[in-house]
Amino acid sequence: MERLIEGKCEACKADAPLVTSLEKKELLPQIPSWNIIEVDGIEQLTCAFAFKDYLSALGFLQKVAHLAEAEDHHPEILLEWGKVTVSWWSHKIKGLHKNDFIAAAKTDSLFIE
Repeated sequence: MERLIEGKCEACKADAPLVTSLEKKELLPQIPSWNIIEVDGIEQLTCAFAFKDYLSALGFLQKVAHLAEAEDHHPEILLEWGKVTVSWWSHKIKGLHKNDFIAAAKTDSLFIE
């Protein structure tokens, strides 16, 4: 199986396939801190990252923003004191695509740095 961290997000068209239940089961172990939640009927990958203060959290948010630009795939990011919550999903297909799992794995790698 391909390591998510080595993947590259691809342009997602409106008819791109959602990940299947089997694919989710195969991909989730590579991003164990992430949860699949449903918001307004749309599945999203979400994870909260803890920091010692606001500026550290802001620095992480900026790293995620640069990742989003590099991958041309953009998450929802919530910044709070000592906490950043990141949610990935593919807007065009209203759900989860492999891109979201790749982006989540790369987000984890930014947190580890």
